[in-house]
Amino acid sequence: MTISWEDFLARVVERGEYRGEAEADHAARVVLALLGEHLVGSESSELADALPLAYAPLLRDARPTAEPLTAERFVQAVVGWINGATPATAQWDIGAVLSTVEDLVPKELMDRVIEQLPDGYDLLFGHPAPA
Repeated sequence: MTISWEDFLARVVERGEYRGEAEADHAARVVLALLGEHLVGSESSELADALPLAYAPLLRDARPTAEPLTAERFVQAVVGWINGATPATAQWDIGAVLSTVEDLVPKELMDRVIEQLPDGYDLLFGHPAPA
């Protein structure tokens, strides 16, 4: 069952300590759109299926990037899309969105998603890779 847009945003608002839904929604759209460019195969569709319908196209319709961004460059890309953001606030936004996503999908799927991404993304999802 897919979580509702309202419930998803409520979680992002709480985790990101946003002033309201509009701010959380913008952060979610930026982070998910950039993430979608880094996923290939069934993981993109499976992840989209777990998200509210409003966000699913950001993953399903994304064109894979020719060269995946490092985790550091992913943070910088978020900075470029959120007005007034800094690397620290972008990491906060990313963490609020990605930790919410991680709570909604099976661990096996999250493991496959993180495995596709360059080193360092595990930290963006809120946990280090196994040693």
